Amino acid sequence: MRTLITILILFSTLLIIPVSAPAQKVFSCNHSYEADIKVYVAKHTYEADLLVYRVKYSYEAGENDGKWFFCKYNYEADKTIYFCNHKYEADLVICFVDHSYQAEWRENEKKYMMY
Repeated sequence: MRTLITILILFSTLLIIPVSAPAQKVFSCNHSYEADIKVYVAKHTYEADLLVYRVKYSYEAGENDGKWFFCKYNYEADKTIYFCNHKYEADLVICFVDHSYQAEWRENEKKYMMY
């Protein structure tokens, strides 16, 4: 009887734990009206709101920490982005970095955009 209760308790706790966490899987679209967020890529890190590291696999994508995985299809992505040609058109300014430990938010007030 105790083992049955223990199994039921363990099973019920598994149902409470969320299965998927919000990951930073993005899709780059061709038109600004298709995008959730318009993004401008800065040349220098000091110009950016977010420092982004591009990961190779979707399971490496972070939870709103700047580690992005670029999806092949828009239905796979959490956010759809459009790359602007000018900084004044953008909602978010990013800068790509070379190492994963460099990925971070520089302006926390814009962090809500990627949730």
